[in-house]
Amino acid sequence: MRHTNMSVDIVVPNQTRYLRLIGNIAEQIAREMDADAPDCDTLAWHLNLVLTEAVANAIEYSGARDADNTVKVCLDIADRDIRIRVYDHGQGFDIASIPPPDVEQLSERGRGIFFIRNLMDSVEYHKGADGNVLEMRKSLK
Repeated sequence: MRHTNMSVDIVVPNQTRYLRLIGNIAEQIAREMDADAPDCDTLAWHLNLVLTEAVANAIEYSGARDADNTVKVCLDIADRDIRIRVYDHGQGFDIASIPPPDVEQLSERGRGIFFIRNLMDSVEYHKGADGNVLEMRKSLK
């Protein structure tokens, strides 16, 4: 396995058409980190999913889809630890109050936070100086 340290900051307009780009970037970073690992494809898919869900939520709940609004994504990788922060300028929410989805009533909505919580080691959401921040961490040690 490669030992890769990197930091990537991405700012995209508050529009869902950029979700595929964000997911693809996450996949490529995972592949760069774990190119020789047998579960490289799984890691790539997981990072694509959590980042796409996080950015989709940031876009949906950050208010009007005004061209001047943006979503910022910061990915930091150091010592086989991944930290992803997604910044938005919406009203914010209490992540602890989001219940798991009802498996009897599965719908297209309401599963993103569930996936994020289950695929990442830690998930926090708080207000910061640059807006609201969803911070996700994963250790690959």
